[in-house]
Amino acid sequence: MEFLAWLEQTGFGTWVRESPSVFAYPTILFLHTVGLGFLVGTNVVIDLRLLGFASEAPLAPLEQFFPIMWIGFWINALSGTALLIADATTKFTNPVFGIKMACVALSVANMILIRRKVLRGSGAASGTVPPIGTVLAVTSIVLWAGTITAGRLMAYLGPVAGAPGLLNR
Repeated sequence: MEFLAWLEQTGFGTWVRESPSVFAYPTILFLHTVGLGFLVGTNVVIDLRLLGFASEAPLAPLEQFFPIMWIGFWINALSGTALLIADATTKFTNPVFGIKMACVALSVANMILIRRKVLRGSGAASGTVPPIGTVLAVTSIVLWAGTITAGRLMAYLGPVAGAPGLLNR
């Protein structure tokens, strides 16, 4: 806990949390939202194709979206880290944060599996979605929905930012 308190009190943590500048918390939160849009939005487009929507669209070219998803991921990783530093004692002690991070890790692993097993698979050239593709697409949507839901619930469940010992229930 001492490390988390120190992290919050660094110059960067204080700036993100307390600066009146539009480039501090508001911009970092905006970037987190934009990164999420690129990452999850593009994932869902691929997932919907795997589930049969726009079935005339070829599968193989969908692999070209992965750089966009990775850009979204890194925008989220960096902006999320900045938001975490600003409120480390609250976020790290919130059990919902662990659920969110588990969903993110599983979602990214799932994303990699879709690329390897489906978009680079033998049926990709013909546009045939293997059964594992359908399972991975549903899993992807569920995990990303879990990530977003857990992220929002952090504001309503667990420790309250700026109020040590106070819990939302």
